[in-house]
Amino acid sequence: MSLETEEEASTWISDWMSQLPPELHTVPLFHLAIPGSHDSMSYDLDINSSIIEPDRLKRFSGIYCVRKTVHKWATTQEATVKTQLDAGVRYLDLRIARKPNDADPTRLYFYHGLYTCTDVEGGPTLKSCWDQGRNVIVSYDYQANQHPELWGKIKYFYGDTMDPNEVESKLCHALEKERPSHRFFVCGLNLTLPSDTRTLKYVLRPCDNLGRVELRSLPKLLLWLKQQSRKTAVNIVASDMVTHDDFVSTVVDINLKHVTG
Repeated sequence: MSLETEEEASTWISDWMSQLPPELHTVPLFHLAIPGSHDSMSYDLDINSSIIEPDRLKRFSGIYCVRKTVHKWATTQEATVKTQLDAGVRYLDLRIARKPNDADPTRLYFYHGLYTCTDVEGGPTLKSCWDQGRNVIVSYDYQANQHPELWGKIKYFYGDTMDPNEVESKLCHALEKERPSHRFFVCGLNLTLPSDTRTLKYVLRPCDNLGRVELRSLPKLLLWLKQQSRKTAVNIVASDMVTHDDFVSTVVDINLKHVTG
């Protein structure tokens, strides 16, 4: 592939929504395949922060090697949000929390196992997006103090396992039996560490981390996704390490089935 062709392909995928065939311009968004990232801000985890999850490790926050282990196995992305968006990602999974005893109790941080270095104040706002003529849909999981401007929870289906075969099996069942037909939903290709002592099987590997495990599994999961999408509809597809293994282009290409058949 020539450099010019690679650049053209990169430009197309970064702006893929506007480049879809005209036949897809009136298709509801919940009927399109949309690439998304799981724990989108985890590339920015602060190894010096206290541990926010899992609960059983919180009391070990003062031990550097424990925080380092959490950091290795909580980092699901390596690219910044801007890079993810430029790569074609259009769904961001953002976990937000306050730090206890923070000097500024209103300050919010992203998190996944640890807090991020970046606080929420440093991110884009709805106003800044609107001022630039861009659109954002905000879905909020919790019902407390729900505002009409915010969409309700989007159902997230995932395997809850480190075994890609089990991920495929559970997602297959969800897509065939549980997926909503007229709402947004997420098909999560992400792997998940066990919540019990079985997690030691993974975290005690000195030269491994969650990102590497995911990269070894992602090609298989993407092949399954292409096969499954011929049988059942998919909507948002979220993954770890979203800038690798043609993840975005694989998801975007699923939309062409609306045109070709």
